[in-house]
Amino acid sequence: MKKPTVIEHLPERGHFQTVVDGRACVCDYRLAGGVMEITHTGVPPAVEGRGIAAELVAAALAHARANGWRVRPVCSYVQAYMRRHAETLDLLA
Repeated sequence: MKKPTVIEHLPERGHFQTVVDGRACVCDYRLAGGVMEITHTGVPPAVEGRGIAAELVAAALAHARANGWRVRPVCSYVQAYMRRHAETLDLLA
């Protein structure tokens, strides 16, 4: 059984992060005028393929929704994630 991923929101750094097998995985954003611009999602190759990026993006989008923010997905991964998860499209700025 997979243990739950613990995702931290670090607003002072403008990202959500988790550490998997000692490697930092992040979803970076900038916030301006109620729009969360998600600029980068990074998962080191050694821990790719485990759904970590999806969990980070889901956390970021849930945070945006909870705060009433719109989302501008600059990161290509986030663009693809939102296309695959139609329930997030209402967040688009």
